[in-house]
Amino acid sequence: MSAAPPEAARSGEGESVLQMLRALIKDLPGLVSDRVHLLSLELKRAGLALGQMIALGVAAAVLGFTAWLALWIGLAAAAIHFGMPWGWAWVIVLVLNLGVAFVLVQRALALVKFLKLPATMRRLTVPPPPPAPAPPGASASAPAFVQPGPTSTPMTPQPEPRPMP
Repeated sequence: MSAAPPEAARSGEGESVLQMLRALIKDLPGLVSDRVHLLSLELKRAGLALGQMIALGVAAAVLGFTAWLALWIGLAAAAIHFGMPWGWAWVIVLVLNLGVAFVLVQRALALVKFLKLPATMRRLTVPPPPPAPAPPGASASAPAFVQPGPTSTPMTPQPEPRPMP
């Protein structure tokens, strides 16, 4: 039992929406400018943090490497002290380190597939269209570049001759 709103109420509502839209458009450059400025400041801070992280990672790697060497030198020295020939101690240390390195490289190579972001690519790309059906009479096993007939040599395009100047 509600009646249609009078024309005056409709035009007032339309004007207020129009005024809000104008105010939004007026404020839009300021909003975008603030966001861009914030983004640039955060990117600068992120760049500095990344530089520090790389420097700290290199320092930790050097310290870890020297500790690893000290550990294996100590183990080899202990083995030699207990009567193992130094050549065998060296071979054992070498084989163990190369074995662990091989396992780590294999694990890293197994993770490469995730660098392509497979789930995101599946979600954001359009699947290719299904292949067109082969025309009737065409051999399904013959490649597309082979002409049907008595010879089975592939046809290769020949370059066009250039006119002499």
